[in-house]
Amino acid sequence: MKFIIAIIKPSKLDDVREALMAIGVAGMTVAEVRGFGRQGGHKEIYRGAEYDVNFVPKLRIEVAVDDALLDRTVEAINDTAKTGQIGDGKIFVLELAAAQRIRTGEQGPEAL
Repeated sequence: MKFIIAIIKPSKLDDVREALMAIGVAGMTVAEVRGFGRQGGHKEIYRGAEYDVNFVPKLRIEVAVDDALLDRTVEAINDTAKTGQIGDGKIFVLELAAAQRIRTGEQGPEAL
């Protein structure tokens, strides 16, 4: 099993969700986060004054998948979140040692 963390632009959430559902991903967790990378940040104007915004709003998507679904999941996220502009985000893949569904007690890939 693998645990995928993707940091994407907020405007791409619905596209990514639909792409993941289409390939059979059963669920995901989404959190609003802020951060910076090569994009650095941006400037905003508020009441006539210009401010540097060092942390850019993003979404963090977490998905647990069986090994067989890993490549299609990463590809679906990448293809739908990509705009070609700086700040599109990142995808991280981690080993998932265990998973358990609380309601039924199912463990391993069956719990996903």
